[in-house]
This record gives sequence, C-alpha cells and structure tokens, in this order.
Amino acid sequence: MRHATLSAAILAALAVAGQAAAQDDPAPARSSEEGSVITAHGVSIFDELALPADFEHLPYVNPDAPKGGEISQSIPNSSGFDNYNPFTFRGRAAALSTIMLETVLTAPANEVGAAYCLLCETIEYPESRDWVIFNLRPEATFSDGTPLTAHDVLFSYETLRDKGLSSFRTVIGQQVAKAEVLDGHRIRFDFTPDYPRRDLIQSVGSLPVFSRADFEANDRDLEQTMQVPFVGSGPYVFDSADLNRNVSYRRDPDYWGADLPINRGRFNFDRIRYEYFSDYDAAFEAFKAGEYTFRREVSSIIWATRYDFPAVQNGWVKMETLPDGNIASGQGWVLNLRKPKFQDPRVREAIGLAFNFEWSNESLFYGLYDRVDSFWENSELEASGPPSEAELALLEPLAADLPEGILTDEVVTAPESGARQTDRQNLRRAAALLEEAGWVTGSDGLRRNEAGQVLTLEILNDSQTFDRVINPFVENLRALGIDARNSRVDNAEYENRRRSFDFDMIGDHLGQSEIPGAGLQQYFGSANVGDVFNSMGLANPAVDALITQVEEAETQEELTTRVHALDRALRSLHFWVPQWYNANHLVAYYDMFGRPEELPPYALGELDFWWYDEEKAEALRAAGALRN
Repeated sequence: MRHATLSAAILAALAVAGQAAAQDDPAPARSSEEGSVITAHGVSIFDELALPADFEHLPYVNPDAPKGGEISQSIPNSSGFDNYNPFTFRGRAAALSTIMLETVLTAPANEVGAAYCLLCETIEYPESRDWVIFNLRPEATFSDGTPLTAHDVLFSYETLRDKGLSSFRTVIGQQVAKAEVLDGHRIRFDFTPDYPRRDLIQSVGSLPVFSRADFEANDRDLEQTMQVPFVGSGPYVFDSADLNRNVSYRRDPDYWGADLPINRGRFNFDRIRYEYFSDYDAAFEAFKAGEYTFRREVSSIIWATRYDFPAVQNGWVKMETLPDGNIASGQGWVLNLRKPKFQDPRVREAIGLAFNFEWSNESLFYGLYDRVDSFWENSELEASGPPSEAELALLEPLAADLPEGILTDEVVTAPESGARQTDRQNLRRAAALLEEAGWVTGSDGLRRNEAGQVLTLEILNDSQTFDRVINPFVENLRALGIDARNSRVDNAEYENRRRSFDFDMIGDHLGQSEIPGAGLQQYFGSANVGDVFNSMGLANPAVDALITQVEEAETQEELTTRVHALDRALRSLHFWVPQWYNANHLVAYYDMFGRPEELPPYALGELDFWWYDEEKAEALRAAGALRN
C-alpha cells in the first residue's frame, strides 16, 4: 500500500507546486512558418482552462491566510529512512524528499486535465501539439540564490530519461524525440511522430526541475542513494533530520514565487515535520500524547473505538469526516504472476473468493468501508454491466487474449459473502475452480498439482494492524486446502522483497487517474513486468492494445468508453483481491489549524492551503495539550 506511478516517484514534488502569473486575456494565437501557434498561460486536455490569464488566486484558497507555525504528521510501520533520493529503489528516502523541487507546469486541485504555468510565464504550441516551448520566468531561482534556467530544465529531463526509474525511462523515451535549449529562458520539446499528443505537454511540464549546479557540486547520481537533500526552487527547503526518527522542512523566506497569484493563500506553515514510528499503534499513542498534531486515520477500529482520550474529551483534538472526490486508491492484494502457480486465472479467482469483505466490514471495520471493484472506483470511468456496443468494438479483436465471457458477461465484481466469516457457498465455488485447474486435495487436506507440489500462498505483511484482517483470510484459504500463511516481516525486509519480486501476494494501490495516459504502461504494460509499479507482473497483449487505445483517445467520450473496456479487461484477469475504500477523509488534529470552508474535490490540502492559528495554538500549549 505504498507506492504510486511514474508520477509518484517523480510527482511527489507536485504536492507543493505552484502555478501561473497574469497574462493578457484571452490567450492569443500567432502565426509562424509552422502554422498557427497558441501562446497561453496553461493547457487543458479536453476542456478550456477554468482560470483566465489574469486570475488573482485559486478559487478554493483563503488568499489572506496567515503564515507561521508548524504542522506535524507521522510515518507509521516504518524502519525509518537512510537517504534523500526517492528516484531510486535503493535505500529508503525520507518523507517529502522532493518537497523543494518545482515543475514547469502544475495542476490545480479543482480541475481535471488542466495544467498552468509555474516556472514558465507562457507556453507556445501548435494546434497539433507536435511540440511545446516553455518560456521560463526570469525571476525563478533556486534556494541557494542561483538562477533557474532552461539549461536546468534540459538537464533534469535528460537525467530522468537516462537514470530515472526504468518504467519512466520506457515511457519518456517513447514520447519525446528531442529537447533543446533555445536561449537561457526558453526550452523546446519535440514529440515523437505518431505518439498520441493528448497530454504530452502536461507530461514534460510535470517533470521536477533539478539544479544542475547542485548535482555537480554534490556529485549526485539519481540511481544511487543521497545523503544530502536536493537544492530546489520551491517554497520549502530542508530543515533538519534525526535519522530514522524525524525529518522537517522549513518555509523559505526568500522563495522567489511567493507573490505569484497561484501561490496566494498557499504554503502557509513555517515548518512541516514528520515523525517515524515502528508500528501504527505506537504512532497513535504518540498522537494522543501531543507529539505530532495532524493525523489521517486509516484504521477503522481506531477511528470507531479509540478516539475517546482526554484530548478529544477536552476539545483539544478535533475529528472531521471530509469528502474526498478522488478516484479510490484501488487498494488490494496482488498476486505475483511471475510465479507458475498463479498463471491459471481459475486459481486466482479461487483465492479471491476466500476473502469475506462483508464479514470483515461488519466485524472488523465498523461498517466504514465500501468494497473496491474497479481501478477507477468512485468515478464515471468504472465499467459496469455487460459491454456496450462501443466497448465490444474494442474488445472483439482482442478476445482471444482475454478470459471467456469478456464479450457477453457482466463486468467482474468482487464476490459477495455472507455474514459468517466462512462463506461456504463461495468456498465451494473456489474449490471447484481449483479442481478444474488441476489442484486436487490429498489425504492431508492440502492441494497438490500433478507434480505433487503443494499450493502455497504467503501473504507478505509489514503491518500489525493488518493481522486481524489477513488472519481470517488465511483461515478461509487453509479451509480450501491452500497452505496459506500471514508472513509478518519488518518494513526493511518487506521493501527488499517487494523490489526483488520475492513474494506470493502483497498489498498495493492500483487506482488510476481521471485522465489516464502513459502511466498505465507503468502499472499494467508488458514492457514493465520488471518494474515494481507493475507489482503483479502483468503481461497481456490485449491489455497493451487497450492501453494504447486509451492513450489515443481525443475526446472525453472516447476516453470513457476505452477506459471502460480496459477496466473490464483488467478485472477479468483476477490478478488482485480488491479490498475497500472510504469516499471521505477521516482526519483528527489538534485544534490549531484553519482551512477553507469548502475544500476542492481532489485534495485535502493540509500541507498546501490550510494554515496555523497562533491564538488557538497558544491556548493548547497553555493547557498542556502539546508535547512539542
């Protein structure tokens, strides 16, 4: 449950990105020898930009939010960190290691498919979107005072292209034909002929910008761990760290972009701190004691039963359930398809039938969750019912590489179970599937194949809070004759085994975006079987073809139909056991923060546009509510 996409290792930087300055409105088009060229303050995939060039601030922020104070959170179930480079899978990078890195373009939290200038003043591109020129802001500087130039942008692109994560290198290599510096503040990207143009400008504009001088001075190698934090151009800089215990960042008083309209009302805390804990329960106890101040609760039992401590009773700690408009995270257990025993989809389906969500939700989760079915859960992109005529047109040529019934059956959904932990009807279905797949029960009750091999299943787990969920699942699997076990390991071993694909089943997040594109290749593409983003090792030619169709969609209608077909195909392969989600943020915090009354649909934004209330904080300190 711990990684994201191309974007994650790369786009951690976006958590603190900024946006555009005023331009003449509307954005004009000009002529050139290459035809009509658009000059604008941003770009949108399908719709017009919601904000005019002369906007004053984002619509969801408080432009007069005060600056100051600290917000602190926790990293539970962790063995700590040993470096500051999240662009490699070597070592363990500290939280928010890329907070100081900015991007040329950035996306707001209330628009889908839009990106506005941050490090650039304007962008230029033809209607074909065959290329883009970013006109950078001359005032942009790194935190060490050195100017940020087009040479730094080119250096960053080339560094990520050559030494970024393997799946990212694959994708960016397909997209960009050439990048060149036109002058100190102008850079041009030419896109590969015939590659879908829809979101390429956003893709190259969302790359984090490194300081070339910083890399040279510190002899940085993106493929290696780094003991010195990055120098960036963003609103926060590294403050301090106690190895494996905590890390903090401070707001840069000389941040070059503080007065940009997009940054009004944002980046309000003087300091952001993360505390590390070996397990989830220890982190909760520390919150009760006031060792950190803001908590996103992901444990249903703790939310339902343990927020009765004195700080809550005294009104010091505030609990809120806030709407979350994002697509669900796609949380589930994934099976390692690289292993022969999981090649048969009947085996995978049988394993999924052994998890009883309904009993778990009622008995363990206090009814707080809904079941995940789709990789686009909680959105209109989720497939439903039998395939439409438009979906059939996409699926029929690919049906030979997908399970039987893909053209006629209802979309695969997670099985419903009864109120008892052991749902006998589902286990009978699972047993029949295993028998069909050649796994028969021996005299010892264990299932073996023709070669006499026992069907084993190790669920790799580094969280004590998941024991109560996994153990009943394991009991049901063992009732089927599968030699299953919950294998508890520490976080360091978990990460090493995940990265080397030394597992049968692990937890993961496979949820996708509202406008999915090249990132789909990282999660589900055959070319990335050896990359940890494709944790299950999926390699299916029909899925590859549908990913291409999604990338080539030119309208929202085309995109929706093609995502429905892809979602349907992925779900038919049964490579995951979907878990659960909550369409709300469950948050608890010491009552010392302010926030906009209405949050944007796609971000909680506690590190972005919430702020510190000095008067409330002083009252809590006077009452002895806070330890730090």
